[in-house]
Amino acid sequence: MLSSLRGVDGEIYALAQGALTATGIDAAAAGSKVAIGVPTAARIPGGATVERIVDNPFDKAERIVLNVRESDFTTTNAIVSAVNNRFGADVARALDGVSITLQAPQDLTQRVAFMSMIENMDVMPGEPTARVVVNAKTGTVVISRNVRVSAAAVTHGTISVSIAATNEISQPGAFSQGQTAAVQNADVKVSEPNKPMFLFQPGVDLRQIVDAVNQVGASPSSLIAILEALKSSGSLRAELIVI
Repeated sequence: MLSSLRGVDGEIYALAQGALTATGIDAAAAGSKVAIGVPTAARIPGGATVERIVDNPFDKAERIVLNVRESDFTTTNAIVSAVNNRFGADVARALDGVSITLQAPQDLTQRVAFMSMIENMDVMPGEPTARVVVNAKTGTVVISRNVRVSAAAVTHGTISVSIAATNEISQPGAFSQGQTAAVQNADVKVSEPNKPMFLFQPGVDLRQIVDAVNQVGASPSSLIAILEALKSSGSLRAELIVI
């Protein structure tokens, strides 16, 4: 099915169509049902076709502006230094942590050749920002290798309450003139698992975080709750992104 993608102004900017990539499961048979994740949510990788022309001043502008994918002053400075070392001083200028301007040739053919050389240059990027990405729908958690945690003690457990109801028939004694009656007996049990508390030492790395969480047998949903609690307490030295 071809779907239109509209902007906030109500205009159609792209059309989406293609195979769906779903992570949720919803299966039912003989009165039993199992649901994992969100089966009604999916993605279409590269499925959008832009319908509106985007103005591009590549052939007219005096200087060409490059934007790095993510704001990083270290990466931007490395790109500027590499370009100027190869083509001469002041060919590249950094405007901020995202934008770089290039003094390109006026001839269009030479300009294309110049950009071809620029995009094939090797530059050592800066260390990426420490991030923890959580997909609450699928329970997927990705922790970058430079995530650090300050000193914190963590315990996580759940209280389980189970109620069992038994239907029985109460029979009166012989010659007692009593009546047979239905009786429901309920058995209520409350259990709280004994979850050990684990301690994060200052500056622990990714492997130690994963090992500590695995010691208490935390499920993906429990791990998400632990990470959110660490972020709220200020112990998680990383950006927590929930998608």
